[in-house]
Amino acid sequence: MIVVENLHKHFGGFHAVDGASLEIREGSITGLIGPNGAGKTTLFNVIAGVLKPTSGHVYMDGEDITGLPPHELFHKGLLRTFQIAHEFSSMTVRENLMVVPGNQSGETLWNAWFARGRIREEERELRRRADEVLEFLTIDHLADEKAGNLSGGQKKLLELGRTMMVEARIVFLDEVGAGVNRTLLNTIGDAIVRLNKERGYTFCMIEHDMDFIGRLCDPVIVMAEGKVLAEGPAEHIMENEAVIEAYLGRGMKNKVKAEAGA
Repeated sequence: MIVVENLHKHFGGFHAVDGASLEIREGSITGLIGPNGAGKTTLFNVIAGVLKPTSGHVYMDGEDITGLPPHELFHKGLLRTFQIAHEFSSMTVRENLMVVPGNQSGETLWNAWFARGRIREEERELRRRADEVLEFLTIDHLADEKAGNLSGGQKKLLELGRTMMVEARIVFLDEVGAGVNRTLLNTIGDAIVRLNKERGYTFCMIEHDMDFIGRLCDPVIVMAEGKVLAEGPAEHIMENEAVIEAYLGRGMKNKVKAEAGA
């Protein structure tokens, strides 16, 4: 579904993404891991149109989408979430979902005056869809809670719910497990698997929790210093010496090996 070819993103003399190439298979849950500063979030930002690349290309279903802005990619079904959730804190959880679909009739002054019946009908349908999403995510009891009052994990579930309010095809998840307790992380993981299996969502996720990655992801792509270092099943990646060295450094890797031998 997604092909990244020789992608570069430079910030002055710093090469955050330095010739990365990778593919994300349709219907997969692909993990993207690597040490801090490897270029993972910058890569996400370029793919999702938040940043323009210095050079290289991004393709979706064979179409060159390099540099397209996020709102255009949104309408193509490419969405992303953020490490820090971006909820509308003063609105309810249900309202946060209802505002997601674009081109609503109530967005124009003319319709607000002369098409109130159509607006009310759309809002009823949006409310129904929002309640279905909340039930799917097992947070329907929070429908009328202000989003700003949610825990970190509940906000991550809400962000996932936003992707369900539109015809998402591929969702990029940036550290969905950051700051989330184990119980809620399992709930989030179950929702991701169900969306993948039941609704055909393709996912690519940045995550540092290797147990979570191992449970959900195949394949796993490893980045280091802006480049793709390795790719494969999670169990092979965990045993890859280049990956271990990228995470721990050569000295620490030798220490770990020596202790394991002892």
